[in-house]
Order: sequence, then structure tokens, then C-alpha cells
Amino acid sequence: MRKLSLLALALILSVPATLALAGAEVGKPAPAFSLSGLGGKPVSLADYKGKTVVLEWLNKDCPFVRHYYKNGNMQALQKKYTDKKVVWLSIVSSAEGREGYFKDAAAAGQFKADAKASMTDILLDPEGTVGQAYGAKTTPDMYIVSPKGTLVYAGAIDDTPSTDPDDIAKAKNWVAQGLDESLAKKKISVPETRSYGCGIKYKD
Repeated sequence: MRKLSLLALALILSVPATLALAGAEVGKPAPAFSLSGLGGKPVSLADYKGKTVVLEWLNKDCPFVRHYYKNGNMQALQKKYTDKKVVWLSIVSSAEGREGYFKDAAAAGQFKADAKASMTDILLDPEGTVGQAYGAKTTPDMYIVSPKGTLVYAGAIDDTPSTDPDDIAKAKNWVAQGLDESLAKKKISVPETRSYGCGIKYKD
């Protein structure tokens, strides 16, 4: 039987209230950005114009993120869709000295290698400007941007806010469903959901 621990529940509820009204809007152009990537050079959303892009807010130390990475589930999802030419950008908005922070591209690259992950790039946002522009509240917080640059999905990775690995197979994966529909040139049937996870550790 699935149960959320008190710690996990506390993490879900730890979203900063100041972010509640901020953020990008589904159906409107996705906010432009440029961040340092694994190569140590700026990576822009505009670099991927004409491609479907997934934005995954990442905190390697968050129990909900580890839940998806521990048994290779997030990596499999990344590989499935990057093999279909989807661009997958994992964004780290943890501030310096806070949980999930990567000091540089080398540290982020080591995480990718150790996790055997298949994201296209890991982008560092220690000032939190991109996270706050999107209204990203938790890790993971997930977004899909269409080839035209429109935000077409925002919210949770799935419908099951749990850290029990047995629940992943039973969960409805909103990101997979949205990508399948988008790649088939269909309108995403569930374009917005409420994200869950650890509150992003933004700069004070």
C-alpha cells in the first residue's frame, strides 16, 4: 500500500509562496533563456527552434528526483524521446550552498555520467532567473515546448506523488502522454497539472 512519509509530504508543501503567481503560461510563447550547459558555453532555448523541447527541473538530492533516477526510469524516458529527436534540457535552479547545487559544468557532467542519463544537456541556473520566469516550483517540474516555441505542457511528471518505486509503473505519466500527442501533431489533452516534489532551493 502506497504511503507518503511525513518528510515527503513536507517537501511537497515546501513550495515558496512568493512563486505562486509567477510563471509561464501554457498556450503562450515559452520564456526565452540562455544558461551555461555541460560544455561550459551558453545554451539558449532559441538554439532548438523547430524542435520539441522538454524542460526538467532537477535537484539530484531530492527524494522525488532520486525516486525517478534510482532505477533508471527518468533515464529511460529521456532516451525514449531523445531517440525521437526531442531535446531534453535538465535545469538546476538550486542556489550556491543549497541542496542540489552543481558548482560547475564538470560536476553536472559527472552526475549525468554516474546516472547514465540521456538528457540533451544540463543547464545551470544558480541565480534562479529561469526557474522563476517559468514559475518552476518543485523538482521535478516539467514543461514541454513545441517546435514553434509555444509552451504546451506544464506540471507534474505523473499523477502519483509518491517515492515508492513500485508506483512508477502504475502512474499515468503526463509528460510521456503529452510528448506522444505532440509528436503525433495532436493537441495535448492534459496541458496543465499541479507539480509535486521538493520545493526548488532558490537563492534567498
